[in-house]
Amino acid sequence: MKRLFDLAVSSLTLLLLSPLFLATAVIIWLTDGRPILYSQQRLGRQGQLITIHKFRSMTHNPNRQVNAQVRLHDPEVTGFGRFIRRTKIDELPQIWNVWVGNMSVVGPRPALPSSLETYDARQRRRLDVKGGLTCLAQIYGSSHLSWDERIEYDLEYIARQSFWLDLQIILKTVIVVLLGEERFIKHPLRNNFT
Repeated sequence: MKRLFDLAVSSLTLLLLSPLFLATAVIIWLTDGRPILYSQQRLGRQGQLITIHKFRSMTHNPNRQVNAQVRLHDPEVTGFGRFIRRTKIDELPQIWNVWVGNMSVVGPRPALPSSLETYDARQRRRLDVKGGLTCLAQIYGSSHLSWDERIEYDLEYIARQSFWLDLQIILKTVIVVLLGEERFIKHPLRNNFT
């Protein structure tokens, strides 16, 4: 059922958002040149390596270290890059990953391969499911959470996952994207979460 849901949502989203994909690609190309996409290897289900894609939001630097988390106000983030990061538009190419089946709409955000060596046995459980476009941590202000806090949200999701929970996360992700993540740091959605 989850795979059928992922396929339906990703197919519809790819179709409906194709003008947004095209517009984003053109703006990146006109304002900062190529490449349009940034590709990176991440951990998929059971630790298998998958390649995810994002719209490039930083200046092109092939020698950049990829292990550090990039903040919105990092000097290498472009002006348009700040916008697409804040609105999560930069993540939209990963809908293709959902369509081909190596990601899901909802699930823990795929981590860098280097994080695997830091997991203890309990934390490795986040690899029991496919990574997702959105997750509990995303709706609770992911960029303001520590790595350990994100993992705790992922483990909570895995323990409680259901179709109804996925629908709640998707709906609240839309709200967070529209209203801004900071609003929910001060007034966490967790207070209303069932």
